[in-house]
Amino acid sequence: QPQLKESGGGSVQAGGSLTLSCAASGYSARNTCVAWIRQTPGKEREGVATIYQDFGRTYYADSVKERFTISQDNAKNTVYLQMNSLKPEDSAMYYCALEYGGNCRSKLANPDFSYWGQGTQVTVSS
Repeated sequence: QPQLKESGGGSVQAGGSLTLSCAASGYSARNTCVAWIRQTPGKEREGVATIYQDFGRTYYADSVKERFTISQDNAKNTVYLQMNSLKPEDSAMYYCALEYGGNCRSKLANPDFSYWGQGTQVTVSS
């Protein structure tokens, strides 16, 4: 069973940068979609970015395009989320999630994944 562990969250001022890491284990990266998803209390989960692990195709929410980059290091079994030009509205708990055979494009809009990490908190102050 896949296990996902996020790290790299923290507090930063608006305009700053953070890089989140998702260390993944216990599965084959073939035919999988990995996502970064965020949630704030009282709001629905929001798909931020997804990546097909087989060939690296990525998708982004409009709210983070040109600011966030999802990438992977297959040798380290790690997926990253580089976040630049952070805004207060980016503050949230960020989760890494995985789906076998998932459609990364549709999963971005409907982030219903089978496997989740425990999350890492990102706080952006103005």
